[in-house]
Amino acid sequence: MNLRDILKISSVPVVVASLCCLSPVILVAFGLSTVGFAASLSDIFYGQYKWWFRLAGLLLLALSFIYYLRRTKGVCTLDEAKKRRTEIINIAAFALIVGVVGYLVFLYVIVHYAGVFLAIWE
Repeated sequence: MNLRDILKISSVPVVVASLCCLSPVILVAFGLSTVGFAASLSDIFYGQYKWWFRLAGLLLLALSFIYYLRRTKGVCTLDEAKKRRTEIINIAAFALIVGVVGYLVFLYVIVHYAGVFLAIWE
């Protein structure tokens, strides 16, 4: 298990969980929206629906973890999972930690400063 595999597992779920604030940034960056509309959209998404985005990211993290175990590690049956229980728990814990830290860094640093640069929020 290397860092590249963990980043494969957790990168798409981090982006999906961050869509509450990333989507207004994308809309303004591509010129599809005004700054005022993007600001109100981010207020609505982050204010009312942030937990739905986070839940979608967590669900996608679980699905990508299962896909990784089945395709890369060859764990397809419960007996195989019981035999490799410690390895599976370690990979799951590491993927969850990388996912949470990646979400915090991506949303609260990268997306935030991109939004400040585009004058969506202060």
